[in-house]
Amino acid sequence: MRWIASLVAETHRILIRGGVFLYPGDDRKGYERGRLCMVYECAAIAFLVEQAGGRATDAIDPILNQQASELHGRTPFAFGSANKVDKISTYHDLPENETSALFGRRGLFRT
Repeated sequence: MRWIASLVAETHRILIRGGVFLYPGDDRKGYERGRLCMVYECAAIAFLVEQAGGRATDAIDPILNQQASELHGRTPFAFGSANKVDKISTYHDLPENETSALFGRRGLFRT
């Protein structure tokens, strides 16, 4: 796992070495729809990643299939190698009572 804390640097690293980038939405105020801007951050990165053979999604729908409702609209974002992003998307399809390492009661995104 690596975290550079720069979307552009992370994109470069993932394009060169592979891997996955996650910036999910969560229950905190202001983070429900993620923190990255759809129009000028996520869509641009999604285009590059998909041209390189990867995937970019909000964990439910592909980013490039979405339409922004406002200029500064935000979205959750996951991108990287196609098989890893597809696996992340399957976690969102699990039933609510399913406990997983990622979204369970004491999972990665919950304390």
